[in-house]
Amino acid sequence: MDINSTKTHISELKDKARQIRTMVLDMIYKAQSGHLGGSMSVVEILTALYFSEMEIDPRHPGWTDRDRLVPSKGHCAPALYSALVLKGVVKPDALDELRQTSCILQGHPCMNKVPGIDISTGSLGHGLSIGLGMALGARIQNKKFNVFVLLGDGELDEGQNWEAAMAAAKYSLDNLIAIVDRNRVQLDGPTECIMPLEPLEEKWKAFNWNTLSVDGHDIEDVIRGLRLAKSNRNGPSIIIAHTTKGKGVSFMEDKHQWHGKPPSEEEYLMAKKELEGGIHG
Repeated sequence: MDINSTKTHISELKDKARQIRTMVLDMIYKAQSGHLGGSMSVVEILTALYFSEMEIDPRHPGWTDRDRLVPSKGHCAPALYSALVLKGVVKPDALDELRQTSCILQGHPCMNKVPGIDISTGSLGHGLSIGLGMALGARIQNKKFNVFVLLGDGELDEGQNWEAAMAAAKYSLDNLIAIVDRNRVQLDGPTECIMPLEPLEEKWKAFNWNTLSVDGHDIEDVIRGLRLAKSNRNGPSIIIAHTTKGKGVSFMEDKHQWHGKPPSEEEYLMAKKELEGGIHG
């Protein structure tokens, strides 16, 4: 890919990220329910995965040899659903019924209802173990797909993650790539106040993972990290993506109060103006 086509591709990805943020805001405002903060922080990560780095076929979302995504932080479902709509997997009108009883798009993703969802998630701390099983299964079946696991940094408080980390290193699963949405804010406050995670990179290195660090809101940097992880053949990889909770809306950024709070009409209009006007982020 030449430099001009690369610039065009990145520009298109940035536009998709802007669309996803606006779609997340719109659907959560309409539903008056949902997780804004953590959905906003993973937008560039999901954009890079779905529109650049994951091997999937939107016409055949159950394709056997597709790459898998385990959204361990299942509360980022609004951003995930938006990416699936832009990818052509989910019909756009489904977004208008987020979290409604009759809608397929519930508060956490359900693989039995939503095409393109590889595993139902919601209970935090389980995703890495699920991804470990998928990656090991691929090896046993001689399949070449990659398994990506999107983790919240708050859920790293759960001990099961570290059991899975040990097992993945034991089996040298080079087709397993975890991404930590390192926004440093969880449900009740800053991660480093609730349960300090630092030094986070050194922890993963000590568990014998190939450890990378990226700016989680720089799509080019996220792609760089994903490609380095995919090319690694010395065991599992983890990408620490440094992000901002509520990214793109100034009064939501870094505020734990926006973990699961829908906006009022006034807040919605203010946020919409920021996102559409590009005056922030």
